[in-house]
Amino acid sequence: MTHDIRSTLLITLSGSDRPGVTRALFTALAPHGVDVLDMEQIVVRGRLVLAVLVGTAASSAALSDAERAAADVARDLGMEISTQLGADEDSERRRNRVHVTMMGAPLLPAAVAEVASLIADRGGNIDRIRRVASYPVTALEFQGSGVSVAELRRPLMEAAAVHGADVAVQEAGLDRRGQYLVVMDVDSTFIQDEVIDLLAAEAGVEEQVAEITDRAMAGLLDFEASLRERAALLAGLPAEALHRVRESVTLSPGARTLCRTLHRLGYRIALVSGGFTDIITPIAAELGVTDVRANTLEVVDGALTGRVIGPVIDRLGKRTALESFAHEYDIPMRRTIAIGDGANDIDMLEAAGLGIAFNAKPAAQAAADTALNVPYLDSVLYLMGVTREEIESADARDGISPEESRKS
Repeated sequence: MTHDIRSTLLITLSGSDRPGVTRALFTALAPHGVDVLDMEQIVVRGRLVLAVLVGTAASSAALSDAERAAADVARDLGMEISTQLGADEDSERRRNRVHVTMMGAPLLPAAVAEVASLIADRGGNIDRIRRVASYPVTALEFQGSGVSVAELRRPLMEAAAVHGADVAVQEAGLDRRGQYLVVMDVDSTFIQDEVIDLLAAEAGVEEQVAEITDRAMAGLLDFEASLRERAALLAGLPAEALHRVRESVTLSPGARTLCRTLHRLGYRIALVSGGFTDIITPIAAELGVTDVRANTLEVVDGALTGRVIGPVIDRLGKRTALESFAHEYDIPMRRTIAIGDGANDIDMLEAAGLGIAFNAKPAAQAAADTALNVPYLDSVLYLMGVTREEIESADARDGISPEESRKS
C-alpha cells in the first residue's frame, strides 16, 4: 500500500524505561486503522526514546484518533510525547549511510565535539550513537547519513589525532555482515618484538644489525638487500636459537582475543611478514592461524647459513599475499582488512578494503584508511562493530573469565 505524505503521523515517546511501553502504545493504536511504516527505539541509561511512523489511506480522522490514543498512553505512563502530522519516510537517509568509530583512552569531550562538527559541516547527520567498548578503550560508533566516506575519512582522522583519539570511517551496508579476510603484519604489530633484533642478540651482532636497519630506514638500502645483509650476520648461529627466540616473543595485547573472536565470526586470518617462518609459523598455529607468508632462513647441519631461501616477502610481497589469500577464499578485496605499522606495509594497507595503521610510523599512517594508536590489537574488532560485551559474553560461554579475556 502506498501512503501519501499527508497520511502519516510520527509519534515520539520518551521517558523512564520500563517493561510494557511498546505493548501499551501499539495496543492503543490497533483499533484506529493505521499501518506501521517505521519504528526506532533506543534505551540509554534507563531513558527510553521510541519513535513510530504510522500511516493510513483512510480519512485524516484515523490519524487524529491515533494521536489522541498515543497521548493517553503517554499520560498514563508519565512519559513525554511529541507528534508530527505529515512526516515522511526518509529513504534517502537510509541509502546514504556511514559508520564512524571513534576511540580513545581517555576519550575527551573536545574530540567528540570536533568529530560531530566536521560531520555537520559537510552536510551529514548523526542518526544514532552507541558505545561499543568501555575497556580497554572507550569506543563509540556513530551511525550517520547524508555524507560520503571520502568526504569524512581524512578530515576526521586528522582532527581526532589532535585530541589523542582514533577514528575510522566506513560505508554502511551489506558488506559489514559478510565474511572478511584479515591480514596482519607480524613484527611490532601482531607481536611486540622485532624478530631480527632477537636473533641478532642471540648471535651477538646487535650493533651491526641495527646499523643496517638504520641505513634501510634512511632509504639507502631496499628491504630485500637489508634483509639479506642482516641475515648474513647470523651465519653459524645454532638452529636451537630459533626455538629460544620463538619462546621469548611477546604477543601484542589483544592478539589472542582478536584471533579467537575472528574465528568465531568465521573470518579468515593470515599473517604476512618480512620476518621468518621458523618463528612465526608455530606462533600462528598456536592461535589457529594456518595462513602465513614469511621468509625462510636456510639451516644446514644444525646451524644457520646466513642465507634466505625462496622469494623474499617484501613490500610488494605483502600486497601480493593479501590479494592471493583474497582470491583463494573468494573474498572481495573490499572485504579485506590489512593491519601494519611500517613502510613495508604501505602497499598492503592501500590495497585492502580497510587499511589500519597500528601504532605505525608516519608513512604508514598517511597511507592507511585509519590509524589505531592504542596498544590493544583487539580494538580492531570495534571498527567492525563488535562490542566488548559481545566479546566477553562469547568468552564466558567458552569458560574464559572476563579477567582472562581482558589479559589476552
